[in-house]
Amino acid sequence: MTDFEPNNNQQGLPHSPATSPIRPDALSDIQEPSALSDTQEHQPPQRPKLLARRTLLKEVVETLLLIIAIYTLVNLATSRYVVDGQSMLPTFEGEEYLIVNRFEYMFNEPERGDIVVFHYPNDPTRDFIKRIVGLPGETVRMENGRVFVNDEPIDEPYILDFCNSSSCRYDEWVVGENEYFVLGDNRNSSQDSVRFGPIDKSFVVGRAWIKYWPPQEWDIIEHHTYGEAPFVPTVTPSPIPTEIPETTPVPPYYDSVGG
Repeated sequence: MTDFEPNNNQQGLPHSPATSPIRPDALSDIQEPSALSDTQEHQPPQRPKLLARRTLLKEVVETLLLIIAIYTLVNLATSRYVVDGQSMLPTFEGEEYLIVNRFEYMFNEPERGDIVVFHYPNDPTRDFIKRIVGLPGETVRMENGRVFVNDEPIDEPYILDFCNSSSCRYDEWVVGENEYFVLGDNRNSSQDSVRFGPIDKSFVVGRAWIKYWPPQEWDIIEHHTYGEAPFVPTVTPSPIPTEIPETTPVPPYYDSVGG
């Protein structure tokens, strides 16, 4: 028998890859894997794109909710009042508008000299505005129109006039725990602790903070400091104001305070 030898060069059979020649010009088309990965590593990362999907209605609703939240917070922290009457002359005149800080006494105790708004003890539906002159545990006495605290006369440069005998008879009060003795700066025309006694702290609404109307009278309400006892008596009270204020349109009416 004759041995059969396969012919690799028969028609239709390709050359073996091992024996296929590589063209020199094809080497330039080949890129090493390490070089490709280095190029990819140095490419900056693509940032995600944010698409604005907020509608006009949603923005309006969010704005309204923010306004309501701010308005609610302001109303919880403050109250607006208009001064009614002359009991606090010369510090306040009638038809002046005030902002009262309702949070003040949640964190601090009332002090002598604070001007406060409080519910009238005999009719809590009415609100009065007065100045604190007596603190818990103190003894307050009215004598010859002057105020004595623990037998020491206090300095009161803010009063309109000394209290006369018909309005402020000689009397003495012991201020109890959580109580305050309050007086109007216009002693001869004021319904205050001389008539209804010390008030309980629970009746206090807050501390008078800002006077904002009329605009030309805008001011932060100052706190009078008495210093330590013994207090210095006032020789001459503040003079009665002589200027007549100009007529000014008033803002919307709020709660009134007087007494």
